[in-house]
Amino acid sequence: MPFAIRLQHPGGPEAMSWEEVPVGEPGPHEARVRHAAVGLNYIDIYHRSGLYPLPQPSGLGLEAAGVVVAVGSAVSDLAAGDRVAYAGGPVGAYSQERCLPADRLLKLPATIDFNTAAAMMLQGLTSAYLLLRTYPVKAGDAVLIHAAAGGVGLIACQWAKALGATVIGTVSNSAKATLAAAHGCDHVIDYTREDFVSRVREITGGEGVAVVYDGVGKDTFAGSLDSLRTCGMLVSFGNASGPVAAFDPLLLAQKGSLFLTRPTLMHYTAKRADLLELGGALIEAVASGKLRIEVNQSYPLAEVAQAHRDLEARRLTGSTILLP
Repeated sequence: MPFAIRLQHPGGPEAMSWEEVPVGEPGPHEARVRHAAVGLNYIDIYHRSGLYPLPQPSGLGLEAAGVVVAVGSAVSDLAAGDRVAYAGGPVGAYSQERCLPADRLLKLPATIDFNTAAAMMLQGLTSAYLLLRTYPVKAGDAVLIHAAAGGVGLIACQWAKALGATVIGTVSNSAKATLAAAHGCDHVIDYTREDFVSRVREITGGEGVAVVYDGVGKDTFAGSLDSLRTCGMLVSFGNASGPVAAFDPLLLAQKGSLFLTRPTLMHYTAKRADLLELGGALIEAVASGKLRIEVNQSYPLAEVAQAHRDLEARRLTGSTILLP
């Protein structure tokens, strides 16, 4: 039988175990996929810790790439041997093989290898919906992207720059600053040495940015609001530093009739047509060279606990893959 990571109860990295798991044949609307590479994402930590609760016991992981082994009787647009990738539910990507709904799979062109595909889907689709749908970035916009040297950050900075924006990114050290600058950031702020709100105001001539893309959460929320121009939008899409505390919505009026949204990829790709549109935009951007996917770390899937420790300690840059 193939192996997979299983979670019997929420907890730390030690709560994950490497077990043999029966897979079986795909249902009528499913495909069985043999994974070549699996993606590592911060949402995996939220699932593992219980911040985003899962029915227990469960698998983990939302992103992978590989080859279709078999398809169900009602699947007409995929066949055994197709190269595919996916991101989003249901959880269970931390596995050697699995069955999942066929309408969640995207076909890969031969020009994109499995490691790149596994590293780009969740972070790339997140960047796609953030930049193309939640706040559609326009040429001339000034945008602020937190954690600019992270997986989403490196992709989003490149994409925002390609859309014609002035890109401001925050990082936590000089090495990450260099990385962000090489991936589309016009201005990089090391928030451990500078006040990012003051620098954003300085860079924008006092106006503030049109949008802040904030995957950090608690530690940056107040400063993100203070970095916006009048009627600007804060897109709070993650909680790397912890969830944002409750606040009075009147604060948004006091700071300039601001907009706040808390989106998730699941809602933006719930319909197959939306997934194909955003996925197509991502695949085209990568295949054409507009976006470079930096796979900076890899771990054996069986040793994913160490990958989680390194991710939580902010020792990783760019994208990370797990090898089954």
